[in-house]
Amino acid sequence: MAIIHILDHQTIDKIAAGEVVERPSSVVKELVENAIDAGAGAVTVEIKDGGISFIRVTDNGNGIERGQVRNAFLRHATSKISSAEDLTELVSLGFRGEALASIAAVSMVELISKTREDLTGIRYVIEGGDEKEQEEIGAPDGTTVLVRNLFYNTPPRKKFLKQPQTEGSYVADLMEHLAMSNPQISFKFVSGGQTKFYTTGDGDLAQIIYRIYGREIANGLMPFHHQAEGVAIDGLLGRPVINRANRNYEIFYINGRYVKSSLISRAVEEGYREYLMQHKFPFCVLHFRINTDRIDVNVHPAKMEVRIADGPAFYELVKAAIHDALHGTEMIPEVVLTPRAADSAALRSMPAPEPFESRRIAKEAAERTVLSAASDTPGQEDYASLLEAGPTEQRTAREPVSYGRPLLAKAAQTELFADKILSPPARAKFEIIGQLFDTYWLVSYEEKLLIIDQHAAHEKVQYERFLKRFHAHAVVSQAVNPPLIVTLSGRERECYLTHAADFEALGFVVEEFGGNDYAIRGVPLDLYGYGEQEFFREILEELSENAVTGTPETVRTRIAAMACKAAVKGNMRLSLPEAERLIDELLTLDNPYNCPHGRPTIVSMTKYELEKKFKRIVT
Repeated sequence: MAIIHILDHQTIDKIAAGEVVERPSSVVKELVENAIDAGAGAVTVEIKDGGISFIRVTDNGNGIERGQVRNAFLRHATSKISSAEDLTELVSLGFRGEALASIAAVSMVELISKTREDLTGIRYVIEGGDEKEQEEIGAPDGTTVLVRNLFYNTPPRKKFLKQPQTEGSYVADLMEHLAMSNPQISFKFVSGGQTKFYTTGDGDLAQIIYRIYGREIANGLMPFHHQAEGVAIDGLLGRPVINRANRNYEIFYINGRYVKSSLISRAVEEGYREYLMQHKFPFCVLHFRINTDRIDVNVHPAKMEVRIADGPAFYELVKAAIHDALHGTEMIPEVVLTPRAADSAALRSMPAPEPFESRRIAKEAAERTVLSAASDTPGQEDYASLLEAGPTEQRTAREPVSYGRPLLAKAAQTELFADKILSPPARAKFEIIGQLFDTYWLVSYEEKLLIIDQHAAHEKVQYERFLKRFHAHAVVSQAVNPPLIVTLSGRERECYLTHAADFEALGFVVEEFGGNDYAIRGVPLDLYGYGEQEFFREILEELSENAVTGTPETVRTRIAAMACKAAVKGNMRLSLPEAERLIDELLTLDNPYNCPHGRPTIVSMTKYELEKKFKRIVT
């Protein structure tokens, strides 16, 4: 008969650490979040060997009282909450009281901390969960945590770590997300003795994105703000031209916490849907502020998953806000043949992020000189070198986060431009020059050359016609003889009965055929011959997986394919009157900028670009 053992605290800690500490980046995340919760205005992170052999996190926050240091390493010991009721009002990043205990259980940890009220700090050493040393020491305000030899006492865990370079890249990615979540905090990241990046902490999110992702991304962003129904959203939206092949560039924060949310991703992608090609995803950095009683962050120890109350309403709010912001902005891609001198100058004039400016360094040097002369505390010199890589001054006032500044001035001006190029008022100024390659129409408009893709434009016009017919319940059915017989599972049958009216509006005529079988006697006329039975099942599958609001994606996909087949093709000559009618109808659409598959219908080239090429302008 099996014997039930009561595990000792070290074994318990090592088991529990598996949920919190997966790799070096997990350690850095927990320690930096602690620093942020402690009110730090500047944080320095240094790693060696990808963080496997060495991690140092230094902050200039409030510090830990010497009498509380030992308690900080006890499991489920936290200063963030005192009861379960506090979980509904969380404003801190940490709250579970597991991080330090889990880290100390699988590594060698050294902590140096000092509060502003104390003259000296404390040094505390704990290895594998066992306390080794505790002593008084001279130290600056704030906390430094050193983590050495991660998983030294759990070899099975250590062997699953990847190469140091790979682990270091995970830490770098984490630091970038932390910097974007807290633009008002100065971050410095050092790996293998080299400074990888640092931020000023001046609140300018656009500048941080420029430093991380480069000029192309930064120049393609526009500020975004929306507030309604207890939800405030701020951040930066990427123009469709900078789309990506995966969701890694959809970056979301809720109340300052970096999160992964399929609900938010779906809502954002739906807002972008008209502007992106299939299988492409937007770039965006969005900060959500939501009342704490409407979210649950206590889902997983990593705290990257959240539950949001009234998900469908939240989804609709985000989708509509993104769509309206994009719809209100000129979306014609501009062909740039040469880098603009103004853009280059603006980039060169941007101040390099430097968290420890000369003024601050001079002030700190003066303060150290005074402290050195006034203090006889032993050991202070020994730890000066240990702490010099980290910040030593607490910010007195944090600047508000900025979502614009120099790189986005152009985008802001575009939003204020009321008379859009693709609009009936601007149409009167169009001068159609002619057709190029039997595919593109050239149009002169003020100081721009517009190039319209006749297939993409006609495809979008056809798509809008078909879609309008669908929404108006004006779809005509085509009889099918003999009928198509489909067998539905219990779940599929329930889904069909719930949405029977939607199938009827789409043009399907369906009758019970006995048992689990249903007879499809009519299909949408416009979709006839497109694999009607498969189409019927695709819609059922989409509706059964999640509650679809608006037009199901499968319907839109089929209508888009239909519009593509019905549209005029490239290499097909149109007459001038036909081109004029096409342009006129294109301008009546809500979104004339992209075809249903996300390709642009029109691009522009400025007179400035042409004159640069012909050397009429020399700079």
